[in-house]
Amino acid sequence: MGLRHPTAIIDKGARIASDAEIGPYCVVGGEVELGAGVVLHSHVAVAGKTRIGPRTQVFPFASLGHIPQDLKYGGEASRLVIGADNRIREHVTMNPGTEGGGLLTEIGDSCLFMVGAHVAHDCRIGDRVILANNATLAGHVTVGDDAIVGGLSAIHQFVRIGRGAMIGGMSGIEHDVIPYGLAMGERATLQGLNIVGLKRSGFERAQIKDMNEAYKLLFSEEDTMAERVQRLARERGSLKGVADVVSFIQADSSRALCRPGSKDRHGR
Repeated sequence: MGLRHPTAIIDKGARIASDAEIGPYCVVGGEVELGAGVVLHSHVAVAGKTRIGPRTQVFPFASLGHIPQDLKYGGEASRLVIGADNRIREHVTMNPGTEGGGLLTEIGDSCLFMVGAHVAHDCRIGDRVILANNATLAGHVTVGDDAIVGGLSAIHQFVRIGRGAMIGGMSGIEHDVIPYGLAMGERATLQGLNIVGLKRSGFERAQIKDMNEAYKLLFSEEDTMAERVQRLARERGSLKGVADVVSFIQADSSRALCRPGSKDRHGR
């Protein structure tokens, strides 16, 4: 049997795996589900229709599943679903969804949420994502697999962060960031590609060169963006990583695309 500290308050309706551990002064609501091997270290508050997947660890003073910080929220039955093997550090907050976003906030597997990170209502977070200290996602943000959001950064509502992208610390992200892009700045611009992220994702030197060439083509001054995307898909769409970029740009979005600034790695 897992540890249930006598100071923890656990509603009798909660569904808790036999080997889950609930530390001192935690509060667990009646609609909460804790998977196998979950650890709530201490002073963790979990509310609402929240499901935490196997082996996820939650550290002191995290608040998960309490009602969204959205004035339009009307008490509808929404959910927060957290995957397996996540590390949710101190003072992290995650809110469930709203009617306007499908009633679901969803976190993938093997993510790290550092101290004070915030995931707002209706966000969709992929696998192996890192949010550094005090990184903030507004409502309806999508973050792809293996993306990293630097400390003290803020992501505008409805923005999409592509897989493998890197957001520099203290950045304000108003626009969609392409897969494997590197964006930073108070009003962030693209600074090139996330070369370190590409290497970590298994891209070889020649493939990284291909991605750089695709980047140059995508953000050249020739033709329109739509025409450049079509050319990229036609000429380089079969190359590793390029298809991710093309499909990302062609997908529906309410936000514009984050583009290179005057000091990006290619001199634009």
